[in-house]
Amino acid sequence: MTRQLITAAENTWCPGCGNFSIQHMMKSALLELNREGLAFENVVLVAGIGCHGKLVDYLDINSFYAIHGRPIPVASGIKIANPDLHVICFSGDGDAYAEGLDHLLFVAKRNLDITVIVHNNRVYGLTTGQYTPTSPEGFKGRSTPRGTIEKPLNPLELVLASGGTYIARGYTKKLQQLKELFKQAIRHRGFSLVDVLQVCATYYDIHDYYDRHVYDLTDHDPGSYSQAWQKVREWDYNADAPIALGTFYQAALPTFEERLLRPGGGTIDRVEKIRRILSRAV
Repeated sequence: MTRQLITAAENTWCPGCGNFSIQHMMKSALLELNREGLAFENVVLVAGIGCHGKLVDYLDINSFYAIHGRPIPVASGIKIANPDLHVICFSGDGDAYAEGLDHLLFVAKRNLDITVIVHNNRVYGLTTGQYTPTSPEGFKGRSTPRGTIEKPLNPLELVLASGGTYIARGYTKKLQQLKELFKQAIRHRGFSLVDVLQVCATYYDIHDYYDRHVYDLTDHDPGSYSQAWQKVREWDYNADAPIALGTFYQAALPTFEERLLRPGGGTIDRVEKIRRILSRAV
């Protein structure tokens, strides 16, 4: 009997919320990876605070709630403690790109083997509509009724500059592509980021805008750093430009935990490693 992965918890997301697509495409991705040999017991989900965070209540997988802006440090600790686990970190754009931005850049710099999925609706939905680091200039919300005067961050450009080895962008109305991006990110050995464009159906519904502007990356070599630079800069989350979807960059480089725990190569003897650490501490 196939495990269904959806829990019986009451779902409280608003009708039309992009989180539904992320939840069900992650479920489908995990089921397909399970058929390829990925054990559910070796998967851990971590979420921050925000509407996205409820996802870990709705998927029947080991999970952990972190405080706002701190899911990446928790995910990092879990991975370093047990490198055999697949750690998937869910975060909102306010969670990851504001308070948690330094954690995002440093985990990319270290190339720690975790996957970060950012639910990027470009607004603080849970707190009723304030602007976030990826809200466009002029965005009018509860905190900026006359429109924000700041330009948004381009998170893909920041993570590429910081050393991220897998960088992709999905859209919640492109379901099959989204599922494949999740699978690629989880399979990737090293730090992976999938920035998922979604709408907040209540406070910032821009489906029509995305539908007119998104396109799939074709004739693009994700192994080319220079091509990745060109494509991540094509749309800066503010200008009225084409919005590419797909894998921008992927590189095979040693991970943080390999360099930390396997400096001489070979397999990890975790018991021996812990014994050595304790012996130095006493």
